[in-house]
Amino acid sequence: MKGDVTIYGSALNMFSAEPYMVTLGNNVFISVGVRFVCHDGSTLPFRKHYPSLDIAAPIIVGDNVFIGAGALILKGVAIGNDCIVGANSVVTKDVPSGHIVAGNPAKIIKTTAEWLESARLRSLEIGHLHGEKKHREYKRIFGVGKTT
Repeated sequence: MKGDVTIYGSALNMFSAEPYMVTLGNNVFISVGVRFVCHDGSTLPFRKHYPSLDIAAPIIVGDNVFIGAGALILKGVAIGNDCIVGANSVVTKDVPSGHIVAGNPAKIIKTTAEWLESARLRSLEIGHLHGEKKHREYKRIFGVGKTT
């Protein structure tokens, strides 16, 4: 890990047998259930006849990246800077900087610039709040938690 990384949930099963092959940049946010797999286990049944058979490659995640819940990042993938990976996506190919991917297999759905423009219009403008102050604002905005 290069810098400021936030992991939501347990990191216990996040990395395959080669966690040292995963490089995480600065300002990376990893949601619950994300997995990084740097090897290809499909070679195992053939090692009896080909003992040295092994397929593996590092994974690189750039700066300012959000990886949604349940995403699977496979061997050899490089995720550029300023990217978003949608929940439950299976990332099999590189993600260029400034893009959002989603799906199985993950495909580019838009640029982060396009998403940010849309997000600004939908923003609740409370991202700076934390804890109880943020909870109170959610309750006020959405009317949740009130008794009638």
